[in-house]
Amino acid sequence: MSLEDLRKNINDIDIKLVELISERARVVVEIGKVKQGNNGQIFAPDREKQIFETITKLNKGPLPDKCLVAIWREIMSGSFFLERPLRIGFLGPEGSFSHAASMLKFGQSVEYEPITDIHSIFGEVSKGHCDYGVVPIENSAGGGVIETLDAFVDSDVSICSEVQMAIHHNLLANCSLEKIEKIYSKPEIFSQCKKWLSSTFEENKTIAVASSAKAAQMAAEEPNTAAIGSAVAGELYGLNLVCENIEDIANNVTRFFVIAKEDAKKTGEDKTAILFSTAHKAGALADVLDVIRKFKINLTNIESRPSKKRQWEYYFFMDFLGHRTDENIINALDEVRQHCLQLSTLGSFPQSKLVM
Repeated sequence: MSLEDLRKNINDIDIKLVELISERARVVVEIGKVKQGNNGQIFAPDREKQIFETITKLNKGPLPDKCLVAIWREIMSGSFFLERPLRIGFLGPEGSFSHAASMLKFGQSVEYEPITDIHSIFGEVSKGHCDYGVVPIENSAGGGVIETLDAFVDSDVSICSEVQMAIHHNLLANCSLEKIEKIYSKPEIFSQCKKWLSSTFEENKTIAVASSAKAAQMAAEEPNTAAIGSAVAGELYGLNLVCENIEDIANNVTRFFVIAKEDAKKTGEDKTAILFSTAHKAGALADVLDVIRKFKINLTNIESRPSKKRQWEYYFFMDFLGHRTDENIINALDEVRQHCLQLSTLGSFPQSKLVM
């Protein structure tokens, strides 16, 4: 077939695709009416997981699964808009890694609200000003995010989903590498690019600021200045990618939680997160871990934070495989409570896959 004939085939297929997508959208509108009648959740993590699993099983190529998932992500984002526009709070400003993770989860058709600190994201979700919030919980290189862990102690929100995103740091500037006189970014990012910085620049040119997005904004306004941040920040503030992927550890991954008023329904591949405190006595934490082992629960993360109410007492954040409605999880948590001063179930949510 000639190129003209092949392009005509593409045009015919595009017409059918638009018709089918529009037909799907009309069904979405009806679903939205049903949800409004029974106060159903617009974003349903269990349904999202089911849809993505279905399209990847149906995929016979040649497009890779991640391409189809990205297409359906935007279709679902448009569906949110048709049912009821969602408002998503994230750790701002625009162009931050939290912003990128939020768009990765919810697509382009929702409203995004940059918020100055993590505690305020929890507050906006709790008050209903935001439908969902996206907060970082841990980084593979830097460990747990203290602000998020502390925010869970005094909040009534639940975890309904998680996002794992590969973190790539880029040198952003509107001048050549040789002309750079100073570099802005967060202290944590400088530490994750320490080897590259020392091998590239003879003298230290780094200046710490509150966020990588703020760094990009400042670099765009000052001559001979660079920032280290995300590609999204570079696009947003009109900076060129001078050097890409300058992080010292190639498999640098940050995990984010999506917080909401309710957690997610059971999918069969879930995690549950809890927060508990133990008495200040020998073996208190070991007693809890013995129960986890007894019920053959696979622990995926544990972090500790000092209690701000009592000296020498600690809160422990823990997540593990299984849904809070599973019989063995119910029985395990009943027994764990016997060894705790306080225990809260923060929510159950589908396991996520790493997005590069």
